[in-house]
Amino acid sequence: MFGNLFDKLKSGLAKTRDGLTDKINEALKLAVTIDDDLYEELEEILITSDIGMDTTLEIIGRLKTKIRKEKINDTEEVLPALKTVIKEMLLEGNDVKDSGAQKKVLLVIGVNGVGKTTSIGKLASKNKKEGKKVLLAAADTFRAAAIDQLDIWSQRAGVDIVKHGEGSDPAAVVFDGIQAAKARNVDLLICDTAGRLHNKKNLMNELSKINRIIDREYGEENKETLLVLDGTTGQNAVIQAKQFMEACPIDGIILTKLDGTAKGGVVISIKQTLNIPVRYIGVGEGVDDLQEFDAESFAEALF
Repeated sequence: MFGNLFDKLKSGLAKTRDGLTDKINEALKLAVTIDDDLYEELEEILITSDIGMDTTLEIIGRLKTKIRKEKINDTEEVLPALKTVIKEMLLEGNDVKDSGAQKKVLLVIGVNGVGKTTSIGKLASKNKKEGKKVLLAAADTFRAAAIDQLDIWSQRAGVDIVKHGEGSDPAAVVFDGIQAAKARNVDLLICDTAGRLHNKKNLMNELSKINRIIDREYGEENKETLLVLDGTTGQNAVIQAKQFMEACPIDGIILTKLDGTAKGGVVISIKQTLNIPVRYIGVGEGVDDLQEFDAESFAEALF
């Protein structure tokens, strides 16, 4: 099973790997010594792989220290050292918040079009397969398509859904979802929410209202908030995350569509810049292609 998951991850990151590792290997092949020119070239490759300026400088700084400390002077040893540096950065402070609560509410946020509803469907399916009783709440009430889409996913995953009509109050849907979850002894309630960043004030008000209801009706310690970001948008995903962080605390990130982009390096940038753990990554269309993020496997697959 693990081999199969790793193969999917590896093939999902193929475009990023082609853009990143191949270029690094090329640069190392041409380099005679480990000098400033080589570091500059590596810097450029990392930045163009959408790792971002600040994160790239941090990586190169740590790489220089490692090379100096371990007295590395063979260019062939630079790539394994770089892989270790990136792996360590991804693993730092990666403790996932887990209250140990038996019953949980998962609040899923993100702008429209990032794959939010699809990710919820895949999470519902994954948890159902693990033997949990799952319920969905369709609180993205401003798009009729979002309610219909979530309805289709609920049928596909074989889980129940709580929904109101288009344009109804999202907080009311969440409230009804919580009451239904309590009554039906549900293990996991997943709430879809609207993502309209262009109207940030309304979005913030809406999210804080939803959060207040969850905290009051279910208890704050049972709640987890995941932000869905589209991997193909690269550094824009980091900017989006910062805006959402102003609206509410975020416990983890779901990064989608990594199989369709050469910008997979943004995973490192998100971890370093925002210090929020990446919890899941989407590496394909299939229901099992939303994988729990594992830093070591990611670094292995990337190189």
